[in-house]
Amino acid sequence: MIRFFNEDTPYKLPQKQVTRQWLKQQAEREGYAVGELNYVFCSDEYVLQVNRDHLQHDYYTDIITFDTSEDEDRIDGDVFVSVDRVADNATRLGIAPDQEMRRVLAHGLLHLCGYGDKTDDEVTLMRSKEEEWLANF
Repeated sequence: MIRFFNEDTPYKLPQKQVTRQWLKQQAEREGYAVGELNYVFCSDEYVLQVNRDHLQHDYYTDIITFDTSEDEDRIDGDVFVSVDRVADNATRLGIAPDQEMRRVLAHGLLHLCGYGDKTDDEVTLMRSKEEEWLANF
């Protein structure tokens, strides 16, 4: 089950049911069943505190993903999304905020599917998968 929560922001995800189904289908195409997947929409400050408390990183980011899966073929996790970062990224990139939000939601789920973004090759593959997924929305 994919659930959406708000922590310290009134953000409302457009097309919530369509987005939920899209994410589930994309995970299935990667060979995964979705178990308990929670997206938490929050502010820059909230994500920064999560980053400090759990990852010992002291910087802003648009997304933090925690994998709680116990089975190899099932996705369970928590994805914290900074609504502030997503809005800033959309403005900087000249795209609609809803489009950038979908990219970030996909990015978090791609991490849970095993895709990384630490090396140049990983980033290239991650961006390719994000574009593929977005085309399927």
